[in-house]
Amino acid sequence: MADETNNRATTLGELQASGWVSRPVKQEVREHAIAKVIAGEPLFTGVQGYENTVMPQLENALLAGHDVVFLGERGQAKTRMIRSLTGLLDEWMPIVAGSEIMDDPYNPVSKYAKDLVAEHGDATPVDWVHRDLRYGEKLATPDTSIADLIGEVDPIKVAEGRYLSDELTLHYGMVPRTNRGIFAINELPDLSERIQVGLLNVLEERDVQIRGYKIRLPLDVMLMASANPEDYTNRGRIITPLKDRFGSQIRTHYPLEVQTEVDIMLQEAQSLDIETPNGPVTVNVPGYLTDVVATFSHLARSSTQVNQRSGVSVRLSVSNYEALSANALRRGLRSGETSIVARVDDLGALAASSMGKIEIESIDEGRDGAIMESLIKGAVLTVFKEVVPPAQTRAVVDAFEEGAVAHTGETMTSAELAAVAEQVDALKTPVKVLTGGDESPGAVAAAVEFILEGLHLSKRLNKDASGGSATYRSRT
Repeated sequence: MADETNNRATTLGELQASGWVSRPVKQEVREHAIAKVIAGEPLFTGVQGYENTVMPQLENALLAGHDVVFLGERGQAKTRMIRSLTGLLDEWMPIVAGSEIMDDPYNPVSKYAKDLVAEHGDATPVDWVHRDLRYGEKLATPDTSIADLIGEVDPIKVAEGRYLSDELTLHYGMVPRTNRGIFAINELPDLSERIQVGLLNVLEERDVQIRGYKIRLPLDVMLMASANPEDYTNRGRIITPLKDRFGSQIRTHYPLEVQTEVDIMLQEAQSLDIETPNGPVTVNVPGYLTDVVATFSHLARSSTQVNQRSGVSVRLSVSNYEALSANALRRGLRSGETSIVARVDDLGALAASSMGKIEIESIDEGRDGAIMESLIKGAVLTVFKEVVPPAQTRAVVDAFEEGAVAHTGETMTSAELAAVAEQVDALKTPVKVLTGGDESPGAVAAAVEFILEGLHLSKRLNKDASGGSATYRSRT
């Protein structure tokens, strides 16, 4: 096989003898996409929540051989999907050796490759490039030039004695250098309109024009782009002729369900399990607190006090999950614990990791903190109602009405907080439900605090908070 590591063709003649067949990049992608569809496999892994919405549209676009623009708010995996498309290319591809634009040995388009093939014929040297090298990407910025994307005259080559009319004096831009591959432009509306015009030929005529050169450089490129809908008014727009040349426009979205957001968080967040001089330290975030972090993002996306035009990225959930874990780690290290479990006390860390990612809209100055606290409480209450049945907490409320008082706080160790379940016997049943039978001090302490906070937010217990400590008692 021509694509086996130790048995690849090294010349044009060997390549022809091997039976290798040249095909356009879109046909190559289509064939691999068809194989995935037939096998019932996703086009790529690592992107969740789009199985029934975005992915069918993307499959259609690839089967149709379309160039695609992904339209959606920040943090919706647009770039990740585009980069993952390289997995639908052949693992290795032959090129004319030394070609700057990955010339097809069968159909060279650059002067360098044409001259080399004309001179050497079947002895023309062939190199092989991996599919990862067949991907090019440019973040659109207002200062991006035609030279960056398409190409420009190389003054050094001119200084070496070549004539300006010599095609070999050209320095190819990023698009030609991604010939026979996939090229992506992120935040396309940020590209100035006059530069967008330079892409029209790439998308329709499949060639490029550089300065005044009378050359036709027919490129084989699959063009992908991403854009934020708000960019059309805030920073620019995609010009109509360019937008018309994209075969498909696919709208992305944020996770529609909390569980999807949770799955993405757990996939992307960094583990905070560490080694210390005293041995390994682990951090565990209970499932109900993971749900609280995800629910916080969902509430923010529907809140009238959050600017929805700027979006609430999934990165918010990932950062908040990491901040929650980090606060638990810091608290646990100070108390000398080695098996640390996050609890409600640690949710205060979400303010620092959230403020830079969401835009609060408030008439009154300085209300950001209060709005953030309200969203956190709303998330805790929502999850509490979902995971703790009211029937299991009636006895707890009764115990407090009979005089029970509970103290919690960040400075309390897990063992001290877990002891509350022994003092208020009625807590044992709902605690066991939340911990799944885990009787470790960290798990019990986290469950106790979550139940008490949930009852307070449900207006069934009073709470006096001061300096990182809290006291829960009956409302009567």
